[in-house]
Amino acid sequence: MTAKPPEDIAISDRLDQLTALAAGDRVSLGWILEQLHERAFGLFLLILALPCCIPFLYGVPQVVALPLMFVAVQIAIGRRVPWLPTRLAARDVATESLHRLSARAGPWLRRIEAISKPRLAFLTRRPLDQVVGLALVLFSASILVPLPATNTVPGFAVVVVAMGLLQRDGILVLIGAVLGTAWIATLVFAGATLVSLIKGWLGL
Repeated sequence: MTAKPPEDIAISDRLDQLTALAAGDRVSLGWILEQLHERAFGLFLLILALPCCIPFLYGVPQVVALPLMFVAVQIAIGRRVPWLPTRLAARDVATESLHRLSARAGPWLRRIEAISKPRLAFLTRRPLDQVVGLALVLFSASILVPLPATNTVPGFAVVVVAMGLLQRDGILVLIGAVLGTAWIATLVFAGATLVSLIKGWLGL
């Protein structure tokens, strides 16, 4: 039987392949990027954002947030192939964590794959994908907010957008973008309310 081209392999299966290739106790983000060359932007976004979906998880979201933001900036400026500077590429994750991520995310990814299909594909191509890239920069930045569970909603938004880009599904891109934008608006409103309350307490 003829093997499927890499671009035709289901996203969940590609993630399984990646974890099977991982050797040693830890793997670098640069190594992961090299393995995803054929669908690098979407898959790299997906792999970086998946750990951020876990509520009250500390450490990992902060490790991946900057590379996630860096990749999003590259989408926004129209690069075709993602690149990481040496310092970011050298960041590593435990191989065991990668295996656990694949095991936990696989069923959910397969559910999304089952309902997604190419539609409103113009939202996943230039120039509109660059607008999506700008939104992803904001979502990634909000993951860095040092408050409980603040990584979960933007992480999920990035995952949905990444799946939309990979599946050429503009509906998923829209859902992820709306979710992430609503989260940013909530943070801004909460921040403005807090500042107003502090000013009131201080009599300013």
